[in-house]
Amino acid sequence: MAVVTLTKANFKDTVEKNDFIIVDFWAPWCEPCLLFTETFKQVSENHPDIVFGTVDIEAEPEIAEYFNVEKIPGVMILREQASIFTQIGEIAAPALEKIVQWARDYDLSPVHEWYARQQAQQANPG
Repeated sequence: MAVVTLTKANFKDTVEKNDFIIVDFWAPWCEPCLLFTETFKQVSENHPDIVFGTVDIEAEPEIAEYFNVEKIPGVMILREQASIFTQIGEIAAPALEKIVQWARDYDLSPVHEWYARQQAQQANPG
């Protein structure tokens, strides 16, 4: 799957319709970001079942603000709409591959339990 450009118009829909997303936050003036883009694209080709998306923080400041992106390049991994990993700075392809494997293996049970408790508290606030 090709790397997807994520925007304010498609970000929420992409997250809601895909269980596994890796996001690269970048800006056109950031040289390390431009170098990392090639690594990001290269690794995405090895994982066609995962959505790899990029957010240009200058073009999409609302997304960057929502996720408190203050430094770039930055990578965020979402599984089942929960952010499970963030990394600031360039990542070499072998390290990014290991991170992707870690994210595949990540046990989401504690995340599901936390959300279940939150929903229960909202349903019974007393």
